[in-house]
Amino acid sequence: MNAKDILQNMKNRTPSILGSEKFAKYAVLLPLIQKGEETHILFEVRSRNMRRQPGEICFPGGRVDLSDQTPQAAAIRETTEELGIEVEGITDVAPLDYLVSPFGMIVYSYVGMIQQPEMITPNEAEVEEVFSIPLSFFKENKPAIYTIRTKLEPELDFPFDLIPGGQNYNWQTRAYEETFYQFENKTIWGLTAKILTHFVDLTR
Repeated sequence: MNAKDILQNMKNRTPSILGSEKFAKYAVLLPLIQKGEETHILFEVRSRNMRRQPGEICFPGGRVDLSDQTPQAAAIRETTEELGIEVEGITDVAPLDYLVSPFGMIVYSYVGMIQQPEMITPNEAEVEEVFSIPLSFFKENKPAIYTIRTKLEPELDFPFDLIPGGQNYNWQTRAYEETFYQFENKTIWGLTAKILTHFVDLTR
């Protein structure tokens, strides 16, 4: 195949994230509810019996399954399963930016309205508690940012002889920011806090 044919075939492809086929894909919904005149954000506390991140605060969501037509469909499905509500009870769903985690995950985030929050019946196997915080709190209070530094450590069989510098190669230390919000006795951090900050910034 000559260069012209190769380039012609390339023109119609849709680019994606390089290596994304190896990433675990998750979808979450940032749920809004209305309390009187005030907009609140709904959160879950993960069941203490969960294998991953027990007791942590999060948004409804989970892994995108093969049966999900889109990440948005996955976010809605997970929300209905975790909050015990019908699909029709979630409206005005809109996309937020997706997040590529350095830990091998792509998280697709959405925001939507829960029309009848009084109908929520949390799935006890996954959700210990649900609560809400006024959106105004997050608009008026900036999060705390802390830095985690990571260092790359090649394994023993790494071919140092194939790279300039060999064993003295200057591996860069990476800085990773963690975001924290505290509201009364609740701590929101990690990916949930990153998605939350992104949403709040969009509302300004």
